[in-house]
Amino acid sequence: MTDSRETISIRIERRTAWVTLNRPPLNILDIRMMEALDAALQRALPESDFVVFQGAGPKAFSAGAEIADHTSERVGKMLSAFHAIFRRLSKADCVKIAAVHGFCLGGGMELATFCDFVIATESAQFGQPEIKLGCFPPVAMVTLPHLIGMRAAADLILTGRQIGAAEAQRFGLVTRVVPDSELRDAVGKLLEELRALSPSVLQLTRKTFWNLHSAEFAKQLEEVERVYLSVLMKTHDAQEGIRAFLEKRKPVWKAN
Repeated sequence: MTDSRETISIRIERRTAWVTLNRPPLNILDIRMMEALDAALQRALPESDFVVFQGAGPKAFSAGAEIADHTSERVGKMLSAFHAIFRRLSKADCVKIAAVHGFCLGGGMELATFCDFVIATESAQFGQPEIKLGCFPPVAMVTLPHLIGMRAAADLILTGRQIGAAEAQRFGLVTRVVPDSELRDAVGKLLEELRALSPSVLQLTRKTFWNLHSAEFAKQLEEVERVYLSVLMKTHDAQEGIRAFLEKRKPVWKAN
């Protein structure tokens, strides 16, 4: 079965949903695309044992959320639409796989690293650059410390630096690194490994594993969301960072 919802395309075969972020060249996630992704997942997840996320075009898995949607008039709607995706995924028992090539930044990195497996090409680049815009990544604030520890998470979140696939694997963000030409085959091989297992036991094991280590996800996301909207977005520097990016100039930060 194949379906297309504008910038999201989805194909389901052998109880595997192949979800493509289809807004090349960088597959930037705007509000409409986030809503389309959530709608596609709502239908696909109950029919799927596996979900594979991938990005269209040669340049990126996804370079993150649309900066224009971070303005004060739209940020609440954007955050609600984006976080709805993670709330839905957190409740789904199927195995999630991210097939990452090129840029995997901001919200794109949050989506990829929320998956159970991350298969990345050697040239892939990861990063949470929000701090450079005077913001922070709400989902990563919750998930990264659990995935890679406080020190490594602070390194990425507080500096906003990009890292390559090899370093991301050393951190524990990436499961396997493969040559750029072998991403599709590597995902197929992983799927075959998983399909050889008991579907019911695999699902139960995955569910129990994540419940033990991310039981507070919903509560923590709600709190970081509150801080983002009611504190961060009311500061001069958050608004200045977004304006400066949109106006293609350096931000002028306000001294404390």
